[in-house]
Amino acid sequence: MKEKLTVIKVGGKIVEEEATLLQLLNDFAHIEGYKVLVHGGGRSATKIASSLGIESQMVNGRRITDKEMLKVVTMVYGGLVNKNIVAGLQARGVNALGLTGADMNVIKSVKRPVKDIDYGFVGDVKKVNGEFLADIIQKGIVPVMAPLTHDGEGNMLNTNADTIAGETAKALAHYFDVTLVYCFEKKGVLRDENDDDSVIPSIDEPTFKQLVADGVIQGGMIPKLENSFEAINAGVKEVVITLASAIADEEEGTRIK
Repeated sequence: MKEKLTVIKVGGKIVEEEATLLQLLNDFAHIEGYKVLVHGGGRSATKIASSLGIESQMVNGRRITDKEMLKVVTMVYGGLVNKNIVAGLQARGVNALGLTGADMNVIKSVKRPVKDIDYGFVGDVKKVNGEFLADIIQKGIVPVMAPLTHDGEGNMLNTNADTIAGETAKALAHYFDVTLVYCFEKKGVLRDENDDDSVIPSIDEPTFKQLVADGVIQGGMIPKLENSFEAINAGVKEVVITLASAIADEEEGTRIK
């Protein structure tokens, strides 16, 4: 029987503000068993880029990453944000190790091909070294993963944190009983977007298709749920969409099965 592993993905907004970061560190430290944390950091990158005179360009919420912006996101994601989290977890007795995809060749990507938009140095994940990650996790080390990968040719690549969390969870499903938790600004998937308490407690694939057809689930939630079912179909046991402040509460959020 496989041992349980929890993969938590948190957005930059949570880890960039002192109060929410402290709560996250405390809640994450109290999660029992093996665990992995994947984080963002976009607002810090935008702020530091601006202070350096580098303009941030976004298309549909995705950052255009030219050579100068790549330097910024590498510093901010792999350095400032990642190491603040690692230090905070160490202070709470969690033996954390900060990683980008380049470290120990954990995640290799390919530079996104230019179609309608040239995203620059943005990576699409090709391979996650699940065997290495499983080995260090079983030794009691907690990976804290920044949203950066590499192409194997010396280039760092800015990579979506949701994608890193999903691909990491899928790779680790060969070794563990994996629950993937996406932290979100709402309590879960809502039946009524104007009612924060209208959380749908669980969704399977037929229900998802019906909710999309009925217009209940729409917009950016559709790809989030499609990614969730992709993870389930690749062996992840369960995906949870919930508030960052509720990661320790098994009764909260929407469960994708």
